[in-house]
This record gives sequence, C-alpha cells and structure tokens, in this order.
Amino acid sequence: MKAWQRYAAEFLGTLVLVGIGTGTIIGIGSGGDAFVVTVALAFGLALMTALYMVGRVSGGHFNPAVSLAAFLDKRINLQDMVAYWIAQVAGALTASAVFAWVLDRAAVAGTYTQIGRPVVNELSGLIAEAVFTAVFVFAILVLAKSQAHTKYLGMGVALAAVHFVGIAFTGASVNPARTFAPALVGGTWDGFWVFIVGPALGAVLAWVLYKVIIQGDLDLADDVSGLKDSV
Repeated sequence: MKAWQRYAAEFLGTLVLVGIGTGTIIGIGSGGDAFVVTVALAFGLALMTALYMVGRVSGGHFNPAVSLAAFLDKRINLQDMVAYWIAQVAGALTASAVFAWVLDRAAVAGTYTQIGRPVVNELSGLIAEAVFTAVFVFAILVLAKSQAHTKYLGMGVALAAVHFVGIAFTGASVNPARTFAPALVGGTWDGFWVFIVGPALGAVLAWVLYKVIIQGDLDLADDVSGLKDSV
C-alpha cells in the first residue's frame, strides 16, 4: 500500500467520523433525554462506517491518540505518525468547515466538547479524558491485532461505550482532532488544552497497560530506548 493512500484513508476516515458524529449533535440539538444515547451511538456507528470503508488501507486510526499509541507500540514509524496527525486534523477540519458553510460557525461551535462545569473543573476533566482515552485506545490496540472483520464492530462499540459515560463529564472527546476542528472553525477554546493533553496521556497509559497486561512485558526500558533510537 502506497503512503499517500494510507494518508488519504486517514483523511477520509476522520472526515466521516467527525462529520457523522458532530453532524448528529447539530441535528439533535443540545437538550433532550435521548441526547447522550443518540450521540454515543452516532460516534460509534461513524467509526464503524469509516473502518469498514478504509480501515484496511491505513489501519483505521482516525485519531491522533490512536496513532500515538500505535507509534509507541512500533506499529507505525515517526514519519507516518506525523503524517497521520496532519491527515486526521485536515479531515476533521473539512467536516467542520462544511457544516460552517452550510449552516454557520455558531452551529459548529455547538459541537465543541465541553467540560461539565461547575461540577467538573479542568483538572478533573484532564483525568477523565485520560481515563476515557486509555480505555478506548487499549481496546483499539487489542482489537487491531485480530484478523476477524468483526473487530471493527468492537472498535465502534468501544467508542460508543466511552461516550455513554463521558459525554456528561467532558463531552467525551478522546480525540484531539475531533475537538480541534470545531474549536478552530467555531471559535471556542474553553478548556482546549484538556482535550489535547488528556488524550495524549491516555494513549501512553493505554500502551503501558497493553504491554504489561496483554504482552506480559514488565520491563519497558528497552521499549523506551528503542523509541528514542527511532526518533
């Protein structure tokens, strides 16, 4: 598979994920008893759709946190990780820009992931995002090794499950590209750093747990050394 095909797949997959997920938020509005269920299912189904479309081409990351974990586990190299990040951000921005063009920037701003203030502060939100991301990315690291096509179903369910829990706390970003796009296009940056640092920490935590629990590797010093060499 050529490199540009993998990067294009990440662009398209992220566009589909963010487009369907945030588009559902715009369509359903911010209230109603069905909001959490609908949005959680929308993101889960959007991920499954994107994975079945182009997951076999790029590995189906569509999320900088997933790409970071894949790099840590030596599934992709540094160049691919950076290129994946660029493609993912571009795909998410395209989705938000289309909604801004069709509707307006205010509609896009309404899709930004919000910390559940005043109950949840930024520190609590950071911890929550790290934990939610760790759960999701851990599932991705495990399922990505499966040869069964149903693994994509499991990935979508994992994202939906995280949203069921996380929407009330932080909006359940677990994906810096998903939050950056409506922040830039919609012009709202409240607590933005939480949605960058939290998923990054969660990705690292997920990788550590994967190495220890799944692979039984209690000595990560050699892995860290290998990463330094590759960088």
